[in-house]
Amino acid sequence: MIEADIRYPTDAGLAWQGARALARQGRKLAARLPGQTRRVVDRSRQLGRLVRAISRTLARRTGQRREEVMELNAKAGRILARSIGEARMLATQARASARGRGAQAKLGAVRRLEELADHCQRIATQIRQRSQGERIVDRLVSLADPDARPIRKGKLGTPNQFGYVAQLAEVTANTGRGARGFLLPAASAPGNPGENRLLPQTVAELDRLGLRPREVALDGGFASGPTTQTLAGLAPTRMFISGRAEPGSRRTRRPLARYRTGCEGRISHLKRGYGLRRSRLRGDQGQRIWTGWAVLAYNLDTLAIQAA
Repeated sequence: MIEADIRYPTDAGLAWQGARALARQGRKLAARLPGQTRRVVDRSRQLGRLVRAISRTLARRTGQRREEVMELNAKAGRILARSIGEARMLATQARASARGRGAQAKLGAVRRLEELADHCQRIATQIRQRSQGERIVDRLVSLADPDARPIRKGKLGTPNQFGYVAQLAEVTANTGRGARGFLLPAASAPGNPGENRLLPQTVAELDRLGLRPREVALDGGFASGPTTQTLAGLAPTRMFISGRAEPGSRRTRRPLARYRTGCEGRISHLKRGYGLRRSRLRGDQGQRIWTGWAVLAYNLDTLAIQAA
């Protein structure tokens, strides 16, 4: 899991960021419309007071905290909806007056404001759905990085993280102690895909490189049946899935089990030493670029170690 470079999202916090961004983008568009009367009111101070009120409410040890917070969040959603309406009216006026010199610049500003209004509308809808107890699908967690998604990892300290899922595969000459090989380009997909959904990308990369690994060691997140079917074209002699499929005798399982356990240390090494803990580039495409450069740096270091 690669974290996105965003703050921890809250309903009121996202509404506050959305109102501020709409007002800022609205001012930029209004500056291109001499004599226009419509504007987007900056309601960020009003929403900021709501955010602080929520913090104070959560700090109190009363049984009514959840109801009060839900009411404050719903109010934040209604405030954001007013800014969204003003932004759409301003965009409509600007689109109608986009003629002659500077028309393309006006239309570009209109598209940016409309896109931002669409994202803010998703936030307002999420707040309404949560207040009504409805299930939220494809939750938006950041205006700066709309592609980031919530990922529940089950960790004690950070059970909920926000970012992207990438699948890394290392090809080594053997599974002995201290084995180090080369990483394949990371497999990734928007949202929160499972291991078996990303595995075909990894297999396709192995096939493109003409690699046929004799042994495959995977963690317990892979389902045995779909994994066997996906790896059938590579025809490995032994497939080890921790806790699910551990064929062979204890003597043959032990090296693969140790190798798979060592992958956790490899992931930690990549996060600490090669920047894979958090992507500093925004969006799914930015994350792919960031991950690609980290994989390249690791492979170059591996090549230098083997050549030494």
